[in-house]
Amino acid sequence: MLHFKFKKITCLFIIVFISTLQFAQQRTGNIVEYFGKEKVDEISEGKLLHVFKNGLSLKIQDFSFNSSSFPKEPIFEQFLMNPSLKVSENDVFDIDYLGNELIWKAISTDETNTFNNEDLKSSYVYLTYKSNIEKTVLFEASSHTMLVVNGLPHEGDHYDFGWNLIPLKLKKGTNVFVLKVGRFPRIRARLIEPEKPVQFTTRDVTMPDILVEETKDYKGAIRIINTTNNWIKNYTITSELLGVSKESEVIAIPPLSVLKVPFSIASVSKETVLGTVDLNLQLKNNNNQVVSNQQIKLEIKTKHQHHKKTFISEIDGSVQYYSVAPSTDKSSEAQALFLSVHGASVEAVNQANAYEKKDWGNVVAPTNRRPFGFAWEDWGRLDALEVLADAKSIYQPDSTKIYLTGHSMGGHGTWYLGATYPDKFASIAPCAGYPDLLLYRDSFLKKTLELPQEELTKRGMTPEVVARINTPYVPTEVEKLMERAGTPSRTLKLIRNYLHYGVYVLHGEKDDVVPTYIARDMRERLGAFHNDFTYYEYPDGTHWYGNHSLDWYKIFNFFKERTLRNPNEIKNLEFYTGSPGVSATSNFITIHQQNKPFEISSFKFSKEDSFKIDTDNIALLEIDFTKLKDTITTILVDGKEMNVNSNSNIYLKEINDEWTIVNKPSLQEKGPHRNGGFKDAFRHNVVFVYATKGSAVENEWYYNKAKFDAETFWYKANGTIEIIKDTDFNPKKYEDRNVIIYGNKTNNIAWNKLLKNCPIQVENGLVNFGSKKLKGNQWGLYFTVPRTDSYFASVGVVTATGNKGMKATYANHYLVNGTTFPDVLLFDDTVLINGDKAVKCAGFFGNDWSIDSGEFKWK
Repeated sequence: MLHFKFKKITCLFIIVFISTLQFAQQRTGNIVEYFGKEKVDEISEGKLLHVFKNGLSLKIQDFSFNSSSFPKEPIFEQFLMNPSLKVSENDVFDIDYLGNELIWKAISTDETNTFNNEDLKSSYVYLTYKSNIEKTVLFEASSHTMLVVNGLPHEGDHYDFGWNLIPLKLKKGTNVFVLKVGRFPRIRARLIEPEKPVQFTTRDVTMPDILVEETKDYKGAIRIINTTNNWIKNYTITSELLGVSKESEVIAIPPLSVLKVPFSIASVSKETVLGTVDLNLQLKNNNNQVVSNQQIKLEIKTKHQHHKKTFISEIDGSVQYYSVAPSTDKSSEAQALFLSVHGASVEAVNQANAYEKKDWGNVVAPTNRRPFGFAWEDWGRLDALEVLADAKSIYQPDSTKIYLTGHSMGGHGTWYLGATYPDKFASIAPCAGYPDLLLYRDSFLKKTLELPQEELTKRGMTPEVVARINTPYVPTEVEKLMERAGTPSRTLKLIRNYLHYGVYVLHGEKDDVVPTYIARDMRERLGAFHNDFTYYEYPDGTHWYGNHSLDWYKIFNFFKERTLRNPNEIKNLEFYTGSPGVSATSNFITIHQQNKPFEISSFKFSKEDSFKIDTDNIALLEIDFTKLKDTITTILVDGKEMNVNSNSNIYLKEINDEWTIVNKPSLQEKGPHRNGGFKDAFRHNVVFVYATKGSAVENEWYYNKAKFDAETFWYKANGTIEIIKDTDFNPKKYEDRNVIIYGNKTNNIAWNKLLKNCPIQVENGLVNFGSKKLKGNQWGLYFTVPRTDSYFASVGVVTATGNKGMKATYANHYLVNGTTFPDVLLFDDTVLINGDKAVKCAGFFGNDWSIDSGEFKWK
């Protein structure tokens, strides 16, 4: 039932929840200030060539029966499959389920050159530009979620930052731009004639604060625009700060693309005056000629002030930052560390600034990769772990005094991260948080449907719409398996992991953004089994009632009284996980493999009378006795007594329903290091490798698809994705890096270097899926398998059997949090029209990464 509810609320959630949340956050200021950014309006990358002032719009009211993983896109389907398609005013696109004609209507801009109208909600905007010649331009638009230009997809500017600059080669004649309107009912679009072929842009830079006490180099990141048809190779960035220069190599930048690149910045002396200084950047070509200059303001600070730190992420080699509210105690060592995760629209720097400095520990606030980011799931989860590791290496805190807290979406992050990694924290304190993202969205639908029909009709929800929403949806077996890939994010299924520590729940008495009944529900759930939690409703508190909405002194008093347990003191322990690839370990016990992938696996440990472990859905278990002082000679595992050596760690495997001690498992099998599903391929300094040995249409598509995914990962994840040709891929050069292959065995020559023995083979006109053969050009697939030349790296595959299947792979919702992708998905070209219903197969490989031992559902 949850699957149905999630499917049907997508649009309603955007309309009701996002508007509510943004209003609440914009009106209160400070930490919940709107993004902490102003929209970019000025053009510094060239001169304005054209402003789109007239166009057509098509409203598709949707309440919504779309899936999160494969959204139905009948509009884009037409323009993707037929790039030369043109439409005119009053053309009828279709008839909706109520019998209403869906008509393209004329629209025009207001005095700010923006298409701005409430009717643009749930709409698509069609724009054209007639060029007399082929010409390279920068297309700049904002407040759209996606864009198709002359039949090719590009990332949108969801949050209206004004950041997107897409280099395009306009064809001679009419060029067609189709934009999907985002969360705001407005669109701005214009064309810019670039000033230089290759240049910097300061739209979206990531910079550190420079600390006078540090002597190491710093990392910053800036975007480089390549409007040429050539690869930009062997370029360098020279940074100069207070007379000291550092030179950094720039990774290759593909033709007609924009890449955010890291560079080094020099440290300063202890005597440097605090304040704002200029950082001068020069971009030099392979002949050492300066092709672009840029000046950026940096802050010189002491480490005892609130400040930002940057680091290189292992996910994609990008520069990320986190913000610090340092301890006031300048002399003590091994203090506490507080990981504070921010809410939706909040910059990490504002999160840290909301805290008064503590006298017994440092507050660190990661970014979630963006102010909205990934709701602390997927790559947001990984960002939190990277920041925690980096901060621990710098501050060397007392390992028993690590705490987790956060507000709003960060309250969700606290519930989620705390349940997922319970042995990392001594206590958690979710503030104004919701435990489960999908259930939170569902709660708004439930409350909305309780309104009188008159009010619902005003919101566009006629009785017919309400009846449609309330019609039970019966998911297919394929859809059920797809949904299962999201089990690690179902926080309430992990609720007993909160037994690891104390929990302080803070919520406003009158919160209508994250309604107070959600916190009260968690109070009831915890009260049924937990003996160490505190619940506090702030009197008359709304969603944000000042900095004490998260910097609440009683939380820190609660933290001070609790420390992480020593494993030797643990007499009883429970642990639950949805996937060992997400979370595998609690203290001295690790779940390596599951019997049923992406179902909840758990163990219950006790040493009250004897050393005893009861398991559920575990195929391979590790116990590290070296972490314990006990002398242990026998253990009971699911009732079976086994002799053990207490001076080692042991591996237990369930074979024919019988536990057996085995050797350490091969890293070529599934395990915590590499477990799927498909999303897991986008990490380990991932590189995108696109096909060049196909037809002109195939080569153009796969190159653009790789760019589209890279654009999306930049926008959503502050990412830096290296893109290369298949002809340039050398396994040794890209050793131990994850690889995403775009193309198939026929057109991508990197296929045989990485996937020669893969159980799934795809070529033009044919899929070999184990013993099954599927013919035709309509098939598309996403799947992930191990790199056989690496102990931890993976290969992700975006592939198709021909042009129809190729276009069906356009959607990249695998880069959206909350979406669910198992190891393998096979679909046909009707997926753009029918969504999940067009998925023909979904499944998980077995623990040996084979099809035969895996679980697959076919339609």
